[in-house]
Amino acid sequence: MSEKTQPDAIAAMSVPGETGTMYPVPFRERVAGREKRRLGQVFGLKNFGVNITRLPVGAMSSLRHRHLRQDEFIYVLEGTPILITDRGETALGPGTCAGFPAGGAAHHLVNRGPGVALYLEIGDRSAGDEVEYPDDDLAISFAEGRARVTRKDGTSY
Repeated sequence: MSEKTQPDAIAAMSVPGETGTMYPVPFRERVAGREKRRLGQVFGLKNFGVNITRLPVGAMSSLRHRHLRQDEFIYVLEGTPILITDRGETALGPGTCAGFPAGGAAHHLVNRGPGVALYLEIGDRSAGDEVEYPDDDLAISFAEGRARVTRKDGTSY
């Protein structure tokens, strides 16, 4: 999208939602139902990403993970997701936020109900990121704009 065709403002929920994941088959069903709207892309943002993510009851945001080079931040708009980190569980609600510095605590959100959870996620796009998954045999690395998804020993799925 060129600068001329980028909007000045939009209704966030008008951006089409995406339900796909780069996780291989053994892990995909664990994030089934999660829907992301990539708001930053609409405006051509290159240095950081902004998504509005919807988690139905029973869904999780991702596998528990940590980025080695990229920071992440979330802000809850609706619902009561549970933040799970290396330190345990924390109930979140509208108006709460959490930040995850690169190399910090592994984390993810789980929606145990009673209704849909909606939150903003913001993250930088530092080059050469790697993602660790302490609970799963999965590793993701990024180089030259491409993701490489492998087992922890480097073998392919």
